[in-house]
Amino acid sequence: MLGNFHTKGGNNPVTTVTQLLQTIASRVPALIPELERLRRDFHQYPELSNQEVRTGQVVADYLRKLGLIVTSGIAGHGVVGTLIGQHPGRVIAYRADMDALPITEAVDCPWRSRVPGVMHACGHDFHLSIGLVTARLLTELKEHLRGQIRFIFQPAEEGLPLGQEGGAKVMVQAGVLENPRPEAILALHISPLIERGVMGYCPEVVTAGADRVEMEIRGQSVHAATPHKGVDAILVAAQIINQLQSLVAQGKDSRLPVVLVFGRIAGGTRFNILADRVQLEGTMRYLDRAVRDNLVDRFESLLTGLTQGYGAGYALRSQPIYPILHNDPELTSQAVLVLKHIFGPTRLYRMRPVMGSEDFSYFAQQVPAFYFFLGARTPGTKGRPLHTPDLNPDEGALGVGLKAAASLLCCLSEPEFPWGLNRRESPTPE
Repeated sequence: MLGNFHTKGGNNPVTTVTQLLQTIASRVPALIPELERLRRDFHQYPELSNQEVRTGQVVADYLRKLGLIVTSGIAGHGVVGTLIGQHPGRVIAYRADMDALPITEAVDCPWRSRVPGVMHACGHDFHLSIGLVTARLLTELKEHLRGQIRFIFQPAEEGLPLGQEGGAKVMVQAGVLENPRPEAILALHISPLIERGVMGYCPEVVTAGADRVEMEIRGQSVHAATPHKGVDAILVAAQIINQLQSLVAQGKDSRLPVVLVFGRIAGGTRFNILADRVQLEGTMRYLDRAVRDNLVDRFESLLTGLTQGYGAGYALRSQPIYPILHNDPELTSQAVLVLKHIFGPTRLYRMRPVMGSEDFSYFAQQVPAFYFFLGARTPGTKGRPLHTPDLNPDEGALGVGLKAAASLLCCLSEPEFPWGLNRRESPTPE
């Protein structure tokens, strides 16, 4: 029964989880200006991966003013703030990413980026704002809160140049999931292709694993008038690209998607000389690690045969950079129950896995995780994809994200999950 999940408080105590959820919902409207202020500030001053100096300082200062236990400078500019409730419960972590992208913004608005060539084009300004104001809202309800909430603000999610380290992997190595170890970790990501007010989730696999694929094809340079005396590395590279795509299309179970794309190819020195070397760089995305391993082995066999046939040589490296992200099934069932209770069953839908990648997967390898998508498309519009210069998410998603995050953390930090929520058919007020 719901009565088994009591909290205690002051003069006007919140006595059950459902009452606490109603209190959260009732306080969200008053926090909308704060959400917008923070989001617009972060949007105007975006910082690239491993350069989040100002962002990290703003986050740390905000959390300290709330009275949280704060550690900064983790994995570069990462910040962790811990909120300890006044009653026993579980330790739950919440992650928000902080970095921006090397994109010149095309949206004309008063809070457009003031940093040339840098833009929050992946919604991390939304994630930051929602994370901070969730910490504020739950701090205001601290006397009714159980357990501990660990807010993890992560740098360098967007990926780094070769030779640099950072992001979730380094935060895990730095011990952000220890002392004490969380029983679960949550994160959300805006989606400008999902309508505002709607959320999506995947019950198990959420995002693809990703490899960075690098190849060098070695030929022999000669004058274009006598190609038979050399080996055209560009011709060999073109054949390899076509054959690799055929292998990806037909060399695996068609029910297990794989994407292989080469985004960079470079070779040759002059229009009338055969290229002796060609470099290719690309990425492979996959939803099953065994499929990936099998394809990489077959890539080697294919390249060996093709290059030998032309008298060329090659070097191949396919390096995993992000693991596949899995939602924990039991945690997901709990989170879905909470979200349906709060927003109603029509505002949450089950999605297919996404072929993009996300380094939140490093956290999910350590503790049970739930990752979901927050709709940020203005109703009646088509929306623009992430990582584009004209991305302009609907700020109406901020309040929805705040209510979702605060409600999930409230319920999951209970000593036992309040399964009795499913006995209530009516959601809390909008």
